[in-house]
Amino acid sequence: MTTNSNAPVSATQGWKPHALANPHTGQLDLSIGDTVRSTVELNGVAVGTDGKVILANGFNWLRYRVRFANGVEVGDLDQRNIEPTGKAAKRLAKIAKRAQ
Repeated sequence: MTTNSNAPVSATQGWKPHALANPHTGQLDLSIGDTVRSTVELNGVAVGTDGKVILANGFNWLRYRVRFANGVEVGDLDQRNIEPTGKAAKRLAKIAKRAQ
């Protein structure tokens, strides 16, 4: 096997969500790069700490890995632990309004 040493290297690799990975009622529908805030005390993360989604996964249970502003990464987070902020919050509010 040969490799091309001049090929560009991607810093972050992402995957397209599976077609069946749709949020259920009450679940967050976040994407990699969305900003969030902790709503509960987490291991090494105070309530209200801002962070960014670095991994979104799950079929039936959508969950997220978040890197918080203090440098701590926490996985398996969902609507019980985090809330969207910024553009993510606006996008989800618009989707919720359309659904009514």
